[in-house]
Amino acid sequence: MRSITEQQALDEFLSTAELADTDFTAEKMNIKIIHSDQINPYLLSADEEKKKISKHKANAGKLTVPRRPHWDESTTPAELERMEKDSFLDWRRGLAELAENNDLLLTPFERNLEVWRQLWRVIERSDLVVQIVDARNPLHFRSEDLENYVKEIDESKKNLLLVNKADMMTEKQRVQWADYFEKEGVDYKFFSAALAREINEQEDSEGDYEDEEEDDERLPQGPEDLKDSSEEEQEKEKEKEVPKNEPVEDEEPSLVAAAQKLSVVDEDPRTRIITVDELEAIFLSHAPAIAATSSDASDNQPRKINVGLVGYPNVGKSSTINALIGAKKVSVSSTPGKTKHFQTIHLSSSVMLVDCPGLVFPNFATTKADLVCNGVLPIDQLREFTGPAGLVAQRVPKHYLEGLYGITINVRPPEEGGTGIPTASEMLMAYARARGFTKTGTGRNWDESRAARLILKDYVNGKLLFCHPPPADPEIDGGEFNKELYDIERLPARRREAILAAAASPSISELNEDGTLSTTTLSVDDEMISLNPAAEKGTKSKNLDKQFFKSMGAGGHIKTPYHYVAAGRTGHPSGGTKALTGRKAKLVAALEKGVDPADLKEGKLHFKATRVKRRTNTVDD
Repeated sequence: MRSITEQQALDEFLSTAELADTDFTAEKMNIKIIHSDQINPYLLSADEEKKKISKHKANAGKLTVPRRPHWDESTTPAELERMEKDSFLDWRRGLAELAENNDLLLTPFERNLEVWRQLWRVIERSDLVVQIVDARNPLHFRSEDLENYVKEIDESKKNLLLVNKADMMTEKQRVQWADYFEKEGVDYKFFSAALAREINEQEDSEGDYEDEEEDDERLPQGPEDLKDSSEEEQEKEKEKEVPKNEPVEDEEPSLVAAAQKLSVVDEDPRTRIITVDELEAIFLSHAPAIAATSSDASDNQPRKINVGLVGYPNVGKSSTINALIGAKKVSVSSTPGKTKHFQTIHLSSSVMLVDCPGLVFPNFATTKADLVCNGVLPIDQLREFTGPAGLVAQRVPKHYLEGLYGITINVRPPEEGGTGIPTASEMLMAYARARGFTKTGTGRNWDESRAARLILKDYVNGKLLFCHPPPADPEIDGGEFNKELYDIERLPARRREAILAAAASPSISELNEDGTLSTTTLSVDDEMISLNPAAEKGTKSKNLDKQFFKSMGAGGHIKTPYHYVAAGRTGHPSGGTKALTGRKAKLVAALEKGVDPADLKEGKLHFKATRVKRRTNTVDD
């Protein structure tokens, strides 16, 4: 027995027919084409999506989090448990009626009462509640009603929105989101746990290396070392007197690069990606003042400020805690429910972190494909993959996909009824063909589901970037908002070098007016090379070009494969032209020597000795 939570249309039809005990037969030679265009049935059109979003805005106030019932000292544990269950069931019933009566799609939300009890305890215990969201889609991971619930419990409690993974955004994108947050009156800060962890690791490695050097210096090996020790100390004192304005040249490049991203390079403090030390200072400044004046009953010491951390799975909540404390104290996982109970972590003498289990708040969604791309639904358990893959193909430009993966996506051009944008099948087929992913069976049966899982994981993990623009009137175009993310500098070093090498090679041929071919070379200047999309030609256009140039005597041209260009290899993949064998080799040899090929004698094909017939004596029994 297994649990079934989702079925495809055909599986649902077959199971329904089986339950109804209905026989049916397939009607042959009655073919019906349902989708003759490139419209994906699992995605919404632009007009349908606008209508859905407007309906979401109208019902946004009805998305609530469950409240804990009021209780006092006279309430027994059994009564409190009964009231909590009744309140939780009423909350779930209200969300079900909201989705059914208004034709809305809700995201999968937490249905375990025990997890919500952990959230109630974290909010009641915390002085400052920090809601961590993903910078690529902050509004999807933010719960406005949670901020209202914090104020309902205690007016003195504060809220803070921590936009994690801000290093995936450009400065212009952070400016637009900062304008939106300030317009809505949201207290926010940009942060990157990945960059903070990188700086911590670099500092730890440098500290260990310096400690080893100091230990080696403290161990004199002979009398000469004892004499030179005083001179070395004097030289060290002179080095300390170097002016502060001189640059440090022996710093690690990776540490310098990470520090530059987190340094004060922006004049606008609203868009800065804060450091770990600044984040701890923000906790102290945003916490209520009454928390510092209270004291613990045990030792009459000033009570620590409790900072509650709340957020979805996959937003980097545990990574943020690990970056704050400088060591891995919290298990990091993308599976919801990794942290079963809230836990307290002493950050400093004045701050205590209260980690809440990761839970999914109820929210609206346009399609299930959007939930997969946001990391809410697990990719490995995905049944229908054309919808999420189609969203990735729409959001990430075709030229960037080709440059990142080293593939060629053949799309249907507009002149043949296409949109010019790759469909899910076109993108997945190109990826599976390049990686050699095939399914069992006859013919070229490409494994598109395996390709979809890998591409979707790259999208969720941030290898394929797409940041949602903030709400505005008029609406901000997503392609224009993410335009700066798809340049050649964003590609990995290996792909970037391969593209530059391909651009420098004489692989582009043009036809002159007299019918001769002239080879041109692209400029390899980094500023000139860009990943701009090129116009695609359809099958009809290519056939027309072949017929036109065939009459002019223009032949075909061999192009070096992509992986040979990336490796710096040229020529035929086998290492040169194919060697002639057999009759063709003899014919070429005769022509080179000026001999008639007919005069050449046919030689033996082997060098075995001639077999001599021998008579065998048989003995009769």
